[in-house]
Amino acid sequence: MAASTPDTAPAAPRVKRDRTHYLYIAVIVAVALGIGVGLIWPDAAVELKPLGTGFVNLIKMMISPIIFCTIVLGIGSVRKAAKVGAVGGIALGYFLVMSLVALAIGLVVGNVLHPGDGLHITNAIKATGHDQVSPDALPPVDFVLSIIPTTFVSAFTEGQVLQTLLVALLAGFALQAMGSAGQPVLRGIEHIQRLVFRILSMVMWAAPIGAFGAIAAVVGSAGVDALKSLAVLMLGFYVTCFLFVFIVLGALLRVVAGLNVFSLFKYLAREFLLILSTSSSESALPRLIAKMEHLGVSRPVVGITVPTGYSFNLDGTMIYMTMASLYIADALGTPMSIGEQIPLLLFLLLASKGAAGVSGAGLATLAGGLQSHKPALVDGVGLIVGIDRFMSEARALTNFAGNAVATVLVGTWTKEIDKVRVRRVLAGELPFDETTLLDEGGAEVKEVPEPREDGEKELAKA
Repeated sequence: MAASTPDTAPAAPRVKRDRTHYLYIAVIVAVALGIGVGLIWPDAAVELKPLGTGFVNLIKMMISPIIFCTIVLGIGSVRKAAKVGAVGGIALGYFLVMSLVALAIGLVVGNVLHPGDGLHITNAIKATGHDQVSPDALPPVDFVLSIIPTTFVSAFTEGQVLQTLLVALLAGFALQAMGSAGQPVLRGIEHIQRLVFRILSMVMWAAPIGAFGAIAAVVGSAGVDALKSLAVLMLGFYVTCFLFVFIVLGALLRVVAGLNVFSLFKYLAREFLLILSTSSSESALPRLIAKMEHLGVSRPVVGITVPTGYSFNLDGTMIYMTMASLYIADALGTPMSIGEQIPLLLFLLLASKGAAGVSGAGLATLAGGLQSHKPALVDGVGLIVGIDRFMSEARALTNFAGNAVATVLVGTWTKEIDKVRVRRVLAGELPFDETTLLDEGGAEVKEVPEPREDGEKELAKA
């Protein structure tokens, strides 16, 4: 009887398979195909550029609403405004120090390599250099004024990250002051955030097409000859960025947060692949926000550090401008002394903030900074136009790595990070939800608890 009784026990729930790994395999294949098309049919490959531009624009479309929701939910759920101010102050101080460190490293490497020696400048190259001076880069005072949007809504319609940041900060503090009366608004913004992240996960399925078009256009327009003639500069720049990320940032992450930089970057591997294929660190900004929250860093820290870092923590751009300036000076036969190099680079450090959000900001900022501080060097900017897109890969990857590490460090310094959750996430015990880009309970508004000495033990028991 017992043997013939059917088993009526409920079946175990089926685990949803993460199908997004096929998406990133497709991105890798698309990158390889794009390189092949760029080398074999360069003229046709250049015409594919709109595919890459269109995909990056789709991602940028999502940045402003994601930043707004993240910051408003983060600040609105914290009772003490001083905590938000502390996060912002620490983040900006850290960004300034790391920008100076990146400049110093680029300065040392550039003076050791002297990659521009022996090159000759033609009139065509001089004209190309002057064409790169962007009218969009603003002087410091105008840049500060440009952070204020024309209207409350124009910050979203114009896609200006810093304007969105300002509006979100004001809205967050207003909801914080409203107390319980602001809870219905916060719940509405939570639902909007879920909608926006769901749209983003749908847009990501276009990544292979965008990666194919972007890589094919870059390879087709630059060609092999440009790479050979400027290989020393490119190699030196890539090695410098590698040393900065894995030695400087890696040491900071280990000493301050006790984390291995390779574990963190393995967790962010898909974002690095996305940046590598599109040459734009902005394409991974929304996913970085979602992943840092999933990692265990509090919403206020993520919401303030990541968007601000994308405008003020440009470590890769700092190294690029240093080495490119020295390269151009050597190529023109007018090498600069250390006394001339330091004022120029400090000026470029300020100029880079005025070009935040400008398309092709690296080259435009370099040309604009040289035009303002040392006009004679603008003639040589045309030398690096051909390989700028290849160097932008390393720029974007380094900028992204710097902002990811900065978020963890600021969270550690402000005690706004769940260390137990960080270890579990990096160990693969709590996988990231690629479908919603949010945790199942991630939309719940709750007060961020004050850190307790026995907090880790209680979390471990739970």
